[in-house]
Amino acid sequence: MKYVRKAVPSDVSRIAEILIFTKRTQYRPIFQNDQVSFGEMQVLPLVEELLSAPDKLDGYWVYDDAFVKGILCLSGKEVKELYVEPFFQSQGVGGVLLEFAVSERGADTLWVLEKNDKAVRFYRSHGFEPTGKRCLEEGTTEYIMKMGRKRT
Repeated sequence: MKYVRKAVPSDVSRIAEILIFTKRTQYRPIFQNDQVSFGEMQVLPLVEELLSAPDKLDGYWVYDDAFVKGILCLSGKEVKELYVEPFFQSQGVGGVLLEFAVSERGADTLWVLEKNDKAVRFYRSHGFEPTGKRCLEEGTTEYIMKMGRKRT
């Protein structure tokens, strides 16, 4: 699929930037925990973690049209992470990554934070629906819910 490719070690700094900054943007208003958002979540340790073992990048794919604008992490048929650089959100990057996950990799499930309305709407618009399964996000008082691809 155009612009989507397997992540390589030279992508790690962009992957880490996108993960950290997008998580801060999306989750800080929900969790309201600055210790996590600005203390625990740091780019350099994440870069070091991803580079420490080559297999850590195995499930990662990137959207790259001159530079990396979004990332996708898959585990089997589950979307583990899908994040788009905040400056490029609402420009189709996430849709391309999710369509790749579904059509090229057979992805059909994911977990999403219930209070992340923007993400829930996005996944619904791409054919995912709540399955009825939910659980607490580890270490928090917030719930995540499982979404599955509608069968056609």
